[in-house]
Amino acid sequence: MTITTAAPAMRYPRLAQPWIALFLAILAEIGIAFFVLNVVAVPLIAVWVGIPMLLAFVPATRWFANCHRTMLAGFTGEAIPRPYRKPPVPGILMWLRTTLTDPATWRDIVWLIVNATIGFTLNILSAVLFLATLFYLVYPLLVRVTPEGVFTEPFGGLFTVNFWTSFLLLPVALIAFMIWHAAGERLLKANAFVARSLLGPTESAKLALRVRELAESRAETVDTQAAELRRIERDLHDGAQARLAALSMNLGMAEEMVNRDPAQAAALLTEARQSASTALSELRDLVRGIHPPVLADRGLEGAVKALALSCPFKVDVTFDVPGRPAAPVESAAYFAVAEALANAVKYSGATTAWVQITHEQEKLHMIVGDDGVGGAEVKPGGGLYGIERRLAAFDGTLTVVSPTGGPTTVIMELPCESSSLKTTPSSGTA
Repeated sequence: MTITTAAPAMRYPRLAQPWIALFLAILAEIGIAFFVLNVVAVPLIAVWVGIPMLLAFVPATRWFANCHRTMLAGFTGEAIPRPYRKPPVPGILMWLRTTLTDPATWRDIVWLIVNATIGFTLNILSAVLFLATLFYLVYPLLVRVTPEGVFTEPFGGLFTVNFWTSFLLLPVALIAFMIWHAAGERLLKANAFVARSLLGPTESAKLALRVRELAESRAETVDTQAAELRRIERDLHDGAQARLAALSMNLGMAEEMVNRDPAQAAALLTEARQSASTALSELRDLVRGIHPPVLADRGLEGAVKALALSCPFKVDVTFDVPGRPAAPVESAAYFAVAEALANAVKYSGATTAWVQITHEQEKLHMIVGDDGVGGAEVKPGGGLYGIERRLAAFDGTLTVVSPTGGPTTVIMELPCESSSLKTTPSSGTA
């Protein structure tokens, strides 16, 4: 199952809502056709005719529902997730089986009927209130320009409508407008929330997705840790360990030659000293890759500013975090920012970049941007994908906005409760 979410939707302007409501009312009746086609196709599976029908009508119904999810988000202020299951393996029959056993499929079909009745009523009522306002505002003009007898009928037996008496109906426009202004948007929101209850994921679906996300995150974290351990072992074996072995051999040879060939022994000692220095440098680099000393000593702010200074172009850093995050969160944030800056250096062709780190609503917000060529994407195996998986282990998120031509903005969030923020560095130094 995948629940696709989106950023909070923009609300519709008030004067655009009646026309959108009218459009939704028309779509609601079109949805009856989708309902009939799906219901007819199911029993026809027994004679195989229903299979090609479902292969065509179910995706069409989901597309129809997804369009409503997008449009109705403008009334609720947030997107309606798409709670559809994905087939475990490819194949038409497996897709058909997964689709027919997916509760979201049947909830879509139920929604078609609810939308054609309740949804249509709520939408058309909201639209009619506004259209009645417009109608009675221009009613005197209609009486004036149309032939006698079209709009000049008796009004409720109270008076005969003509051009002059038609102005007596202007208060009706005011009343209709006041009712629309008070209830029009509420009617549309009511329809949106009814649709959300059927088109959105159920609590059990959310729980199932959460369990799956946690399982995947745990598996990826374990795989990442195993790969990191293999990298450390390889770096130690091929680097520092080899140099230390050579150092031991050089010292042994120098010990044997110190009496009979002091010059050669001195050369071996010089080579051993160089090997020791190189091995020490490699060990420092290895430790820096595990947990940078600058992060432990100076915290996230100092570490990020050090990253900015090491970039070949200007990087502006804005840091506004009260205290210091927990060590795992701080490390994940540091490496995420480091990877985002590394991507900017390698691929963006940027001349300037910026890093903004703030703490709001129990989350650590990190924004890394550059003025490069843009076109950055999250692809498996890429640097941004690595950031996404690193953050996912902490229930964090990654959003990339990178149109062609730039600029590129990488938005990262990590859960970080205020109670976890420390007022002093973990190293104990200010």
